[in-house]
Amino acid sequence: MSYAYLFKYIIIGDTGVGKSCLLLQFTDKRFQPVHDLTIGVEFGARMITIDNKPIKLQIWDTAGQESFRSITRSYYRGAAGALLVYDITRRETFNHLASWLEDARQHANANMTIMLVGNKCDLSHRRAVSFEEGEQFAKENGLIFMEASAKTAQNVEEGFVKTAGAIYKKIQDGVFDVSNGTIHGVQNRMACVTIPVTLFRVASDCNSRVLCYFTRLWIMFQ
Repeated sequence: MSYAYLFKYIIIGDTGVGKSCLLLQFTDKRFQPVHDLTIGVEFGARMITIDNKPIKLQIWDTAGQESFRSITRSYYRGAAGALLVYDITRRETFNHLASWLEDARQHANANMTIMLVGNKCDLSHRRAVSFEEGEQFAKENGLIFMEASAKTAQNVEEGFVKTAGAIYKKIQDGVFDVSNGTIHGVQNRMACVTIPVTLFRVASDCNSRVLCYFTRLWIMFQ
């Protein structure tokens, strides 16, 4: 299917907050209750429509483990949007947001749109972070915010689409020059080269050489 623009996303946050589940729910409309920890990166893609224009979202889900942070940082470059995810039932994942945000702003372009997502809102009876706290953190740091549930699909679609809407507005406002998608993660159809795959996973038993290969592959397409 043809598209007007391609937007590159990255999903970041601590291990176990549900990043891979959010990606799977958005791309495949299903929830996988038991999911192996992401080692390296996962990739998914989906078409949406913004202002009657077909938009392709190319989404990179990263490992939350500290040992993979250096690889994760390689994927910030060339991303137009980021979903910064925490688990509302685990206070420590919220406390680590500042570190993730600092990483993103240090290694990504200054105009990247960041959506803060409080995942697992279906477990409100186990809540450790209030909605107001998430909202306040987003306000203080200039982020978009919503709570979501990868399990029930609540606000999953809205999270990805609202981020795309903010990126599209930046195109309309002249913030992004779509003729030079190598800088900011936005490409128009004529300028775009995409990886010919809809979904892949770096296997949990792969070695560092394979991880480096996928990192180089990402950089090649910037």
